Amino acid sequence: MRAVVLSGGLTHDFPATTACLTELLEKAGLEVEVHTGTAGVDSALLALPGAALFVVNALRWSMTGDTTPDRYRDKAAEEGASPSARARDALARHLAAGGGVLGMHTAGICFDDWPGWGDTLGGAWVWGSSSHPPLGPEVAVTVASSHPIVEGLDDFRIVDEVYSDLDMRPGVEPLLQARRPGDENGRPQPLLWAREHGGGRVVYDALGHHVPSYEVPEHREMVRRAIAWATRG
Repeated sequence: MRAVVLSGGLTHDFPATTACLTELLEKAGLEVEVHTGTAGVDSALLALPGAALFVVNALRWSMTGDTTPDRYRDKAAEEGASPSARARDALARHLAAGGGVLGMHTAGICFDDWPGWGDTLGGAWVWGSSSHPPLGPEVAVTVASSHPIVEGLDDFRIVDEVYSDLDMRPGVEPLLQARRPGDENGRPQPLLWAREHGGGRVVYDALGHHVPSYEVPEHREMVRRAIAWATRG
C-alpha cells in the first residue's frame, strides 16, 4: 500500500504538518513518498498508478487569476504551478481504479485553473469571496454526521483556521462544522466531508493549519479514520 503526498508552498510549515501526516499514514501501513516544489505537482500526480492514496498537504496554484491578491501574483513566476494535462488525466485514472484522495487544509486552494480538482474535492476556495479569520482563539467544532469517520466522536475545541464561504459542489454534506470565531450566530462552515467520486473515495479536511491541530486527539483520530475510509480500510 502506497501513499503519494504532495507537500509544500507558501505561508505554512508544510514540512512539519506533512511529518504529522506521514506518521499517521505509516501507522496505517502505507509506504509514503513525498513530492515537493512546484515540479512536485506533476511528479506526484504522475506517480499515482498503483498507489492507494493521494494526499495533498500543499499550497500550489497558478497565482495568476484575476482575483488573486497582488501579494501572491507577484510570486507567480517562481511559486505558481498548474498540473499538466497528463497529470490531470492521472488523477482521473487513479480514482477510476478505486484510489483514494485526502485533501488537507490548503488543498481547497490548490489548482485554481483546474475545475476538475474542485469537482473531485467537493469544494474549492474562491479568491474574493472565500476567507478565514485570523488564527487565534479556540474554535468549537461540532460533529454533524454519523459517518464512520466521525461516528462516536465528541464535539471538540481546536486552534485552527475556519475556512469560510468555499464554493461547495451540490450534495456535499459536512461531517464537521464550526462557526467563525466572534460570529457565534452565523452560518456554520463545513470543515470536513467525505464522498465517492469517479470510482474512488475522497475526503477533505479543512483543518490542519499547523502542528498543534494534529495534536488534538479528536482531530488526530478523525484523520486516522479518514485515511482508513479513503483507502477502504
